[in-house]
This record gives sequence, structure tokens and C-alpha cells, in this order.
Amino acid sequence: MKNKFYTYIQNLQDQIVAGLEAVDGQAKFKEDLWDRPEGGGGRTRVIENGKVFEKGGVNISAVHGKLPEAMQKMFNVGEADFFACGLSLVIHPKSPMVPTVHANWRYFEMYDDNGKVIQQWFGGGQDLTPYYLFDEDAIHFHQTCKTACDKHNSEFYPKYKKQCDAYFWNAHRHEARGIGGLFFDYCKATDEMSMENWFDFVSEVGNSFLEAYVPIVEKRKELPYTPEHKTWQEIRRGRYVEFNLVHDKGTLFGLKTNGRIESILMSLPPHVQWVYDHHPEAGSEEEKLVKVLEAPIDWV
Repeated sequence: MKNKFYTYIQNLQDQIVAGLEAVDGQAKFKEDLWDRPEGGGGRTRVIENGKVFEKGGVNISAVHGKLPEAMQKMFNVGEADFFACGLSLVIHPKSPMVPTVHANWRYFEMYDDNGKVIQQWFGGGQDLTPYYLFDEDAIHFHQTCKTACDKHNSEFYPKYKKQCDAYFWNAHRHEARGIGGLFFDYCKATDEMSMENWFDFVSEVGNSFLEAYVPIVEKRKELPYTPEHKTWQEIRRGRYVEFNLVHDKGTLFGLKTNGRIESILMSLPPHVQWVYDHHPEAGSEEEKLVKVLEAPIDWV
């Protein structure tokens, strides 16, 4: 399974990078190959200063070795060997009319002293963070997520949408990071779902990513915007940074386990503002977004 999934995310990285480069029409992703001293490594691909995308990364990694101490505590186990691989992406567009997007899909194995797999699971998801809210874009993104889920189990979309709303919640601000999508973790074999079934589901969601995001980018990338729109985007990006550095498990885990810092922090946008006690004007498009972020909406 680990070889099958790693092959899958390598191919998915190629597909997503090609799809996003086609939308941008100007910038190309730069590739950075890296090795992890304790075992494994990754292939980071970053786009910067494009026509459409200001900054973004589509990264894959496959790491293995002794389970770091922080992970032993998290899983409540002693010393063990592990393997983990995944694809993680964050795209920050230049235009405030185009939403930021995040996604990842991952697989994990843990072994006993004889090298036998004793734990294995999948996780992942995708979510959208707009700066100006177009209801039809939110509906399109969520409908694409639901369509992918429904091919496997009609209960998956409502369950994983709810988990996404709960996870991407800036508790210290009492608001969501964005308008959600899907979030699933610890997807293990059960009587109903084998690991092969989970692979089929996770790859279905991964394959739906470009379909979920690219039509939105195409629709919004040429819309005019003002310096005031850009200022609002940068203020909202501040909330994105706050979530990633205060709450995001992946970021915190990477920082605690001697992860590769450039890959971990590639999710941070290049231009951000923190304005003291900022409140949008009553009745404005900016306020409309904030109101939606205060309580999750069922988009489909």
C-alpha cells in the first residue's frame, strides 16, 4: 500500500502542477529535492510571482525511521518504526477575488520489532479560503467534494464536511479560517472499508481537486480590484497565518519533529497585514464574509 500510494501522489503532484501552471500562464513551479537525515525525503515544488498565483507550493514527501518522541506521545506507544508519505499544497492567488486553497492527502504505517505493520491509516482533505464570497463558488467547491465522496459512501460528505468546519476553526477569533470542504483522518480498515477501499476514496478526492478549484480561478482571475480590496485580502491572510502557526497540527508536528522548515512554512503568504482592532464596514462585502465565517453554512 505504501508504494502504491507514494506512486499515486507523485503522479498527482505532476497533474496538479501542470493544471495550475496552465491557469497561471506565466510562472512555472521550481523543484527542490531534499533528503531527511533520519530517513526519506521529498520533492517540493513552489510557484512565486506569477500572473495569477502570488505564491504556492505543491509538495510531496515520504519519510521513515524511528518514531520521533513527539509522535510516541501522540500515539501513546513506545519506540517503533514508521513510514509516512503525503502530498500537501497551499496556493495564494494575487487577486483578492480568487480564493486561497489548501489540500493534503497522506498515508501512515507503524511497525513492530519484526517489521510487521501494526497500524496503518489514511487522512486528508481540501478546503477553500475566499477573501470575497461568491456563493456559487462555495457551492461548486462543496458540490465537487460531495460528488467525490458520494461515489464511496453517502455519509462521508456530511461527516467530513463537519470535521473540516470543526478543524479549521480559529478558536481565539471565534471564526472559521475559510468556508471549509473536507477533512478526514485515521481512516483505518473496518468490516465495511478495507485499506484498498480507503485508497480508492482518498485518490478519488485527490483527483477531484483541480475540478473543484480551477473553474473558480478561471471565473475570478480577471475581475478588477482596488488597493482597498488588496488590503482586506492581506488582513484576512493574517488570520490564515494565525491558524497555521497556532492551531494547525501538521505545522506544529513538523516543527516539533525536526521537519524541513522551508517545506513546512511554504503555506505562509508573502504579503500580510495585522491591523489593530480592525472591523469591516457595516453592510459591506467584507462584513458579509465575516458573518459567514462566524457559523458554518451547508453549501449543498
